Amino acid sequence: MTTKQKEKNIVPDEAVMDKIYYIREQKVMLDRDLADLYGVETKRLKEAVRRNKARFPKDFMFQMNKKELENWRTQFASSNNDRQGLRYAPFCFTEQGVTMLSCVLNSERAIAVNIRIIRIFTRMREMMLTHKDILLKLEQLETKTSRQDGEIKKIFEYLKKLLNPPKEPRVLIGFNRKDEKQNSSAS
Repeated sequence: MTTKQKEKNIVPDEAVMDKIYYIREQKVMLDRDLADLYGVETKRLKEAVRRNKARFPKDFMFQMNKKELENWRTQFASSNNDRQGLRYAPFCFTEQGVTMLSCVLNSERAIAVNIRIIRIFTRMREMMLTHKDILLKLEQLETKTSRQDGEIKKIFEYLKKLLNPPKEPRVLIGFNRKDEKQNSSAS
């Protein structure tokens, strides 16, 4: 069994992706979800983080404030109680914070799970960049199309004029009889 196969057996991609949240305009994972993935208690994970506080600056980890916690809770209406098993606001770890956790939780499982999580974060970043490129191209096409719409309308107007010319009185060609000349000149 290769290393990648072992990693996939430890944590499926979907299990990790379902636990990535967008808080404070950042992709983060919560302490309880990471503890679950690492196979440790949340309490132990938090203890390890507190013992190594210097390794987790604010851009690596932060604690949810009350407003963020309430907002996060409302996303899970199916929960039995309003706390969802939370006594304290969870720690939120950015991609760099998750990487730092492998140094703090120095177990084989933590390292393997971290490698998996980092690869998923990287893949998500690549997908977002691809989507941004696609959106940019769509916007460019829309702008180009709207400019061309006006030009296409003008072309259709010219075509309609060519296909349906205005009706002007026709000049009759041929011989006129003497009595017709008098009627046409009298009118």
